[in-house]
Amino acid sequence: MRRHVVKIAPTGFFADYGCHVRILEEARALQQHGYDVTVVTYPGGHDPPGLRVVRIPAWLHRGGPRVGSHWRKLMLDPALLATALTRLPSRGIDIVHAHLHEGVLIGWPLARMHGAGLVFDYQGSLTREMLDHQFIRAANPLLHVFSWLERLANRLPDRILTSSENARNTLVADSGLPSDRVVAVTDGVNLTRFRPRRPDDTPRLENLRRRLGIPPNRLLVGYLGLLAPYQGTDDLIRAAQLVVRRNPGAHFLVMGFPNEDSYRHAAHAAGLADHMHFTGRIPYADAPEMLRVLDIAVAPKRSESEGNGKVLNYMAAGLPVVAYDGPVARELLGSAGLRVPVGSVDHLAQGLLRYLADPDLRTRHGQTLRRRVERLYGWDRQIQHVIRVYESLTGRSLSLPETFA
Repeated sequence: MRRHVVKIAPTGFFADYGCHVRILEEARALQQHGYDVTVVTYPGGHDPPGLRVVRIPAWLHRGGPRVGSHWRKLMLDPALLATALTRLPSRGIDIVHAHLHEGVLIGWPLARMHGAGLVFDYQGSLTREMLDHQFIRAANPLLHVFSWLERLANRLPDRILTSSENARNTLVADSGLPSDRVVAVTDGVNLTRFRPRRPDDTPRLENLRRRLGIPPNRLLVGYLGLLAPYQGTDDLIRAAQLVVRRNPGAHFLVMGFPNEDSYRHAAHAAGLADHMHFTGRIPYADAPEMLRVLDIAVAPKRSESEGNGKVLNYMAAGLPVVAYDGPVARELLGSAGLRVPVGSVDHLAQGLLRYLADPDLRTRHGQTLRRRVERLYGWDRQIQHVIRVYESLTGRSLSLPETFA
């Protein structure tokens, strides 16, 4: 009998960023290995084909996707709890798999009701995210309330999955949780969809460059992800200024949201109108093709409490990567790629200039990173860890291919 996993996603799933990608790829991999998956989520996203999605009432939704914390969650989360308790299929639930801290608080009564295991997919500190997104200031007394809720959410699950070894070690050290309750399941990547470009891609990619308005004969440096100070978007604009002064043949393609209009104005004010394009939001389905058009990828993320899944997508596309040398980037890239001190715009520019000047280094590093991601970070491999956690809670073993034994 197929087991039933309910994912609690207190966000407008599916949108084209961050934890949404992890939720989607985990769910698809679980389905391929014999699980039925239901996602309980906010309104406002779109339903991926082949995945059962249950949403709270649509009238609670306003506007487009909301990134990070926002006060409307005080209304949305109780509705999500009510939906989870009343609107799921009548069949039993084997695992409640909660995403984000509020997902744990919602998932706990559901798990208790069904006698199911509760797993928390930990994407980083709740309070750290609030500060990174400038949702709340460090001096705000409410930060103590959210900190208490974060500690409570960390103690409710039967198991916690972290998106990096760094996150696991930090969580165990800071929370005092038993180390065997916290398991590192690094972000993964779909190695079939995200792949290096091939010679037969050339006509299509040349046409894509023309449609994007990229001038010919320019080397293309790209970023794909959320646009925000903690993601290093401001640093990237300043680094691009330095790069273009030294190498006018460089061009920057910045793909993502929110705040794309304000960043576009900032780039124009920095004299980059002819050297930096902003695409706005890129559908996840289009992301592999958008990465194949690049020559170099950049990941200037300042936050050290979250994962950095975009780096894996870059690696799978066979791109050389310049990244801030945070613990997660260090873990993912290993000895390949170029890591520079966090927050150093000068070093970020120097890393990009080094790749721009050395095609052999670009090729060598890109190939090395592709081999590394194939060996360590494909979702076919990562889902094994999730399945083993599930089995430790259900006490029943699913019949798996030999590679999963």
